[in-house]
Amino acid sequence: MAAAVSALLLVVVLVVAAVRPRGLPEAVAAVPAAAVVVAVGLLPVPAALAEVAALGPTVGFLAAILLLGRLAEAEGVFAWLGARLAVGSRGRPVRLLGLVFGAASATTVVLSLDATVVLLTPVVLLTARRLAVPGRAHAYACGHLSNSASLLLPVSNLTNLLAFGAAGVSFLGFAGLMALPWLVAVAVEYVVVRLFFRADLPAAAPTPTPTTTPRTPANGTAPPRFALVVLGLTLVGFGVSSTVGLEPVWVAAAGAVVLAARSLTTRWIGVAGVVRAVDPLFCLFVPALGIVVAAVGAHGLTDLLRRLVPTPDATSLLVLLAVAGIAAVLANVVNNIPATLVLLDVVATAPPSTRTGLVLAVLLGVNIGPNLTFVGSLATLLWRQILGARGTRVAPGEFTRLGLLTVPAALAAATCALWLALRVAGL
Repeated sequence: MAAAVSALLLVVVLVVAAVRPRGLPEAVAAVPAAAVVVAVGLLPVPAALAEVAALGPTVGFLAAILLLGRLAEAEGVFAWLGARLAVGSRGRPVRLLGLVFGAASATTVVLSLDATVVLLTPVVLLTARRLAVPGRAHAYACGHLSNSASLLLPVSNLTNLLAFGAAGVSFLGFAGLMALPWLVAVAVEYVVVRLFFRADLPAAAPTPTPTTTPRTPANGTAPPRFALVVLGLTLVGFGVSSTVGLEPVWVAAAGAVVLAARSLTTRWIGVAGVVRAVDPLFCLFVPALGIVVAAVGAHGLTDLLRRLVPTPDATSLLVLLAVAGIAAVLANVVNNIPATLVLLDVVATAPPSTRTGLVLAVLLGVNIGPNLTFVGSLATLLWRQILGARGTRVAPGEFTRLGLLTVPAALAAATCALWLALRVAGL
C-alpha cells in the first residue's frame, strides 16, 4: 500500500508539472504531495529534512542561475546574440543552423538548459522569421541541445548539480571527463537534425541582413560588454571554485548580484522582476519533488533498480552502456530529475573505483534521454509551451521520430566517448 500511494503521488506531481492546468506552477501539486508523504509516514520527518538539506545547495544554485540568465537578457545579451546569428548566417538556413547549434550549446553550458529554452529559443525563432527561413530545425536545435548539450559542466543542468558530489571529481575534473562525450553528443545531434530537416534547409542565396546590433539597455547599439564580462568571469569562477573549496552556488550568486545591482540602479529591471526571475515556486518544487521521490525509492523502486543496474568492480563499456540506457528509459518514464535522484542512491553503493564512471553514465542517460519524449524533462515541456505560445506547433509524432534517431545514436556514441575518457584518466 505504501509503495502504491507513493507512486500515485509521484504520478500526480509529474502529470501536473507536465500539463500545468490553467498555467498553475509545478509546486501546486508537489508541495501538497510532499506534505502528504510526511504526514502519513511514507517518509519519516528526519529523512525528509535530510532530503531538503541535501538539495539546499542545488536549489540555491538554481535560483542564482535563473536570475543570472534573466538579468543577462535584460542587459541585451540575447537580443545582441540574435543579431549576431542573423548577420553571421548571411541568410543561409544551413549556416544559421550551425550558428544556432553553437549558441545553444554555449548558452546551455554557461547559463544552464533553462536559459536556452526560455531566453534563446524565442530569439532564434524571431531571427529565422526575420530572415524568412523555415525555423523548425533551429527551434528543435534549441530544444534538443537544452538537454544533450548540458553534459559538459556541473552547472549546466540540475541533474548534474544533483550528481556532482557523488561523482567524486573536481569541477574541472568533471568537465575533463565529459568534454569528449559532450562534443560527440552535439555532433550526432547536428548530423541527424541537419538530415532530418534537409527539406527545410535549402542552400539559399545570400540575402541582406542587419549590419548593426539591436539597441541594448547598456549603451545604444554596442554589444552588452558589461554583461558579457560578468558572464565570462562567472564561468571562470566556476572553474576555480572547486580548487578553493567554494560551492558553485556562491559564484553564480556573485555574478547575479553584480548584474542585479546594475539593473536595479539603471531601472532596467525592478525588484518584482528580480523575484520573478528567481522563480521561488519552481525552486520550491525541487525539494518537494525530492521528498516524494525519496518515498517512492524507500518503498521499492530503489531495490528494484539495484537488481537492474550493474555496479561491478570495473566499469566496462557494456556496463556503462547498460547504466546509461536504464537511466534514459527511467527519465522518459518518471522525468529526469526523479530518475537522477533514485539512480544516485543505487550507484552510491558501487565501489569507489567505479562510482565516478557509473554516475557520469547516469548523467548521459538522464540528459540525452529526455529528447525522446515530452515528459523526459521539464525543460522539454517548457520548450514545447514556448513554441506553442509563438505559433509554432510541435507534433508529438515528429518529436518522437526525431528522438528515435538522435537519442540512441547520441547516447551510444557519448557513452563510448565516456568509456575512452575514463580509460585515459585511469578511472
